[in-house]
Amino acid sequence: MSNEQVLIVEQFGAYVGKHSERLRVSKDKETLAEAPLMHLEQVLVSGRGVSLSTDAIAACGRAGIPIYMLDGRGRPLASFYAAGLTGTVQTRRAQLMAYNDRRGVTLSKAFAGGKIANQANLLKYMAKYRKATDSELYRELRQQAQAVLDHVDELAQLDAATIDEVRSQLLSVEGRAAQAYWAAIKRVVPPEVNWPGRVTRGAKDGLNSALNYGYGILYGQIERALVLAGLDPYAGFIHADRPGKPSLTLDAIEEFRQPVVDRTVLGLANKGFEFKQDEEHMLADDTRRALAAKVLERLEEGTERYEGKKQALRIIIQSQARHLATFLRGDRAEYVPFTPSW
Repeated sequence: MSNEQVLIVEQFGAYVGKHSERLRVSKDKETLAEAPLMHLEQVLVSGRGVSLSTDAIAACGRAGIPIYMLDGRGRPLASFYAAGLTGTVQTRRAQLMAYNDRRGVTLSKAFAGGKIANQANLLKYMAKYRKATDSELYRELRQQAQAVLDHVDELAQLDAATIDEVRSQLLSVEGRAAQAYWAAIKRVVPPEVNWPGRVTRGAKDGLNSALNYGYGILYGQIERALVLAGLDPYAGFIHADRPGKPSLTLDAIEEFRQPVVDRTVLGLANKGFEFKQDEEHMLADDTRRALAAKVLERLEEGTERYEGKKQALRIIIQSQARHLATFLRGDRAEYVPFTPSW
């Protein structure tokens, strides 16, 4: 599957090569997709048995096109970037130093606060469309939205010199807000889906697998934006340091989970979309293709009011990454999380 900006390759046995000034995906001598390098912004390789030629990788490197690899469950496996994209110094020095001062605390509270506010906003959005058809559920969702939002006040009370001093308290607030949010979401998931509630690792049901896969696609968008802004995706604040853990990507993704992935996947569930799985409880190929298309469509065509005008979510993600970088360098007074209206 391909559009002009993202090339998605997920079919077992597919081969990605370079042909003239484009990438070509083929299998058994049949061309499955082509993408002009001049328009391409990223390559997403999902699933097993996909091969990439060195010419294709080199062409992406020269053009500054990142390549992301996800497993069948949407978990990031590897990222390939052009060497020049990681050559910034000033921003990364400021980012590393911020971990040991109040900037790290300020950013952590902003990331968590944005996530909580967007959870509440999505519940209000869902309630709005049930006001006329189910007044009881409407009131319940509104009440739960306020219960989720109340946790932002707890965040405001946290204060410390470094994030290490308050990380456990912040994660506790975030976790309790998430419990209230997912409990409310369970009320709007159709009964026939048989959803057990939110499961992250080891999810075996279709809806949770779809959420996790959607987050994997969003992960690539967030990481790309951070790298282009001169930031190190592995040096975060809320998520503690661990070898191979993209902590800043996991921090920055929080405020975009609800408006990009949750809204898209839950919307599909309520429209009767079948999240088909194989015998290993992994999403079927056609389900992954459909999900990827919907998430990318939301990123490109889903617009929200931002800085005084309607902008695509993909552009907003890039702008937020730049705002994060300028805050860390001291060129911006505060970092304000993205919280779209409902």
